[in-house]
Amino acid sequence: MSKRNLRGPAAGRLLVPPPVRLMPCAWLVAAALGGAAHAAAPVISDRIADVAARLATPPDDAKALVRWWWFGPNVLKQQLEREMLAMKAGGFGGFEIQPVYPMELDDPARGIRNVPYMSPEFLDAVSFVNNKAHEQNLRVDMTLASGWPYGGPNVPVTEAAGRMRVTAVAVAAGAESYAMPSVMSGEKLLAAFVGEGTPAQYDATRLQMLPAGAGSNGSGAGSNSAAVAGSPAGPRGSLAIAGGIASGRVAVAPSAQPRVAVYYIASRTGQQVKRAALGAEGFVLDHLSRSAIEHHLNTVAEPLLKAFGDKPPYAVFSDSLEVYGTDWTDDFLSEFQRRRGYDLKPHLPAVYSGQGADAPALRHDWALTQTELVNERYLTPVNDWAVKHNTLFRSQTYGEPAVSMSSNRLVALPEGEGPQFRSFSFTRLATSAGHLYNRPVISAETWTWLNSPAFSATPLDMKVEADRMLLQGVNQFVGHGWPYTPPGAQEPGYSFYAAAVFNDHQPWWNVMPDVNAYLQRTSYLLRQGQPANDVAVLLPNDDVYAALTPGKVSLSAEMHKHVTPLLTEQILDAGHNLDYVDAESILALGIKHSVLVMPHVSRLAPEVLARLQAYVRGGGKIIAIGSKPSLAPGYGDATRVGAQVAAASQALFASRQVQLVADDAAVGMALKKTLPGDLRLAAQASDVGFVHRKLSDGDIYFIANTSNREVRTTATLRATRRHAAWWNPFDGKATAASVKPDFALVLAPYESRVLVLADTPQQATPALSAASETGPQPVRSGVPGPGAASVPGHGAAPVAPLVLADLSRDWLLAFPGAKAHAMAALSSWTDSAATRHFSGEGVYTREVDLAAAQLKDARVTLDFGQGTALESTPKVPAGMRAMLESPVREAAVVYVNGARAGSVWRPPYQLDVTPWLKAGRNQIEVRVANLALNALAGQERPDYRLLSARYGQRFIPQDTHLIEPKPSGMLGPVRLLSEQIK
Repeated sequence: MSKRNLRGPAAGRLLVPPPVRLMPCAWLVAAALGGAAHAAAPVISDRIADVAARLATPPDDAKALVRWWWFGPNVLKQQLEREMLAMKAGGFGGFEIQPVYPMELDDPARGIRNVPYMSPEFLDAVSFVNNKAHEQNLRVDMTLASGWPYGGPNVPVTEAAGRMRVTAVAVAAGAESYAMPSVMSGEKLLAAFVGEGTPAQYDATRLQMLPAGAGSNGSGAGSNSAAVAGSPAGPRGSLAIAGGIASGRVAVAPSAQPRVAVYYIASRTGQQVKRAALGAEGFVLDHLSRSAIEHHLNTVAEPLLKAFGDKPPYAVFSDSLEVYGTDWTDDFLSEFQRRRGYDLKPHLPAVYSGQGADAPALRHDWALTQTELVNERYLTPVNDWAVKHNTLFRSQTYGEPAVSMSSNRLVALPEGEGPQFRSFSFTRLATSAGHLYNRPVISAETWTWLNSPAFSATPLDMKVEADRMLLQGVNQFVGHGWPYTPPGAQEPGYSFYAAAVFNDHQPWWNVMPDVNAYLQRTSYLLRQGQPANDVAVLLPNDDVYAALTPGKVSLSAEMHKHVTPLLTEQILDAGHNLDYVDAESILALGIKHSVLVMPHVSRLAPEVLARLQAYVRGGGKIIAIGSKPSLAPGYGDATRVGAQVAAASQALFASRQVQLVADDAAVGMALKKTLPGDLRLAAQASDVGFVHRKLSDGDIYFIANTSNREVRTTATLRATRRHAAWWNPFDGKATAASVKPDFALVLAPYESRVLVLADTPQQATPALSAASETGPQPVRSGVPGPGAASVPGHGAAPVAPLVLADLSRDWLLAFPGAKAHAMAALSSWTDSAATRHFSGEGVYTREVDLAAAQLKDARVTLDFGQGTALESTPKVPAGMRAMLESPVREAAVVYVNGARAGSVWRPPYQLDVTPWLKAGRNQIEVRVANLALNALAGQERPDYRLLSARYGQRFIPQDTHLIEPKPSGMLGPVRLLSEQIK
């Protein structure tokens, strides 16, 4: 293999669940799943009819999961089973167990008892949950640690995450000796240099390496004996050591100038496991060390998996790589020389100071070596271990150490995090790798920090972030999350410090099955066929490697400087979606996209340029931004390789298929000239996103309005098929559509649709079978106004609906345990002192009389109003939220004449109630649920002083100063609208 270690995983190494295929051409899988008791494999088809057959009831494997935090761990089996059953009732398909910090001190009177992580009691609880979950057909995933990153009490300092410690010691003018820096346990002196200057200011390019004997390779506390480890002496001249070591001092020849001695000590970051459970405290392990990983697998993962017996978890999980400050491991020097072909030791001053013309190339090689080590010593062994134990490895492969996009090829289940679909995104790293390396199921940790503080998040908030995940290619949600709450805890129960709460302690849990049905259906649809993104963006890993600095060696953290928000917006607004590629994927797989965008790439290997030449000869098109590749990636043989790069680049850019644009702002126009957009909008393009899946006989487009205002525009598809239909992602119903290829597109704020093109007719919902360009539309009650405006080029404004009844007044409202009272006008529950801090469900009832003529050939809709768009972002310190105040705070379930008609929790805030109405008197009941935050606002905040005194401060509750009651209830206006069915 080459020095860049660009080969793919060994055959048979990667365990991927074989999806249930209804098409003759199956996805590539590395190995079949052998004998494990797993949940159902993903159902994936290449034919529209097969997909449609499961649309109303999608397979369970597409259901969302939740991260289940076990605080302490302090869990009771009876409560664990109750919460699992609640998850299932709410539409979740399973959970990931994550033991974390204690929330309370032991209290025998209340049954609170924190048991150590990996104790027999803890493992027994894991075993119990696993058995019960299988009985309920719930998926179980398990984190192979407590908190994150991997580590704990079994990690000795010699296996803790490594970093280089650089210590500069002043050598005063005329001094004959100086004090050496201490080398403590877990540390090793690698090299020492000396030169003119002071510790605060010196020229690293002029430092001279000291000979053996001028330092220490000891590893004990205070060890200052022996020699600098293993390296020949560098140039000495007048700065040579004059004497040996005595009492921790180094003798030197006097000089008239002040000097500095710079020591490079292989040390440890000292990072502790974040949010550790009781008994899981300790060092974060060295992710660049195979022995550290093997030790963790043997001491933690093995006994953990034994608790699962003959029913292994569906997957084992690794959270985001947040090994802060790591940039070294014990055998880094020898591994570097083996891989890069030269000794790094003489170049340590350049790498760790950044000074000198060679520093970027040297840092490139130094960082690349870390990527190779984390791939080979962490990702590969954990995945191999998972294969051996008949489970799958699910990994958030971004962060520190410097994993790459293609590192995801080493894991069975790539996972992303972050909803930033219009800028560089960690989520798109995972989805791109899934698309490239044939991972049909790509998950995302979703709703982290959503609408902070805890208990503020609404069902609409969930949808808004979920849609942004879907637009990036996610098709499996892992909700963040579900906090275990012990029986008898004060409502609304526990919450994780950095998360919203999605359990049945939220009053709006009444609509969670409907929210989850949407997530399940869209996840299912976006697994079908193949991804169809036309544009690839080359991640310039080599340039980023060269710019990385000690203590922050992360490709993902720095990539935004090349893949800017403006660049991403230019591609999306031109009517395309995109994937990332990198040099590794190009060498292994080539390029399958129609257009490749190269953002400010200056360093690129000649072999990658050769693949780009072949891509262009095969009809591919390249848009380069700002510069042409001109430099060798790294330091070794840079002059010769650089000349090859320059020559290959010149030849590549001589092709008419390749164009160079000045900056990111020019990419959109260049794309429009190169390849018409897949889905182009005449206006409001920045508000709408889409993702396209291609099947053998059809196409699936998920289209979402990501803004808080209505979209009313004309859309144009680059290619169409003979038939089209709108598939409702909320209930699975289909409505015939007309796409020619232009069509009117009208989307309510945050509304999403699914457009399906097919070669054969699709069955439409009988009651709404009329052809529709715009799809099933909300009945607009506001005229004139944006709801009534026509779509350019598509006829006049829609006819205003008939208002059958204004229901904004004269409701009866009942709260639990209280007598119903009359409401002359609708208002927020918080307007009354009696219900200001009430969290729960309020039941609104009233009657309405309708004549038979009013119902004949009519579609009748219960309309709750449009909501209020927020003009500026409220104070939310982290995460995101929907920028729309709902007219129903926060969710409602509607009953008409005693039958459930549906739920209202997202725009358009309307419900078709036609099937349940009758001539004469009708009873309407609206059960509205608000936020648990309101009850929390009426309570004093918990005092964690004693908890922190006992266990240390392991968490700080988020944004508690923002806890206040939020408007609640049905706010109006409420109308019954009628529209004639043609």
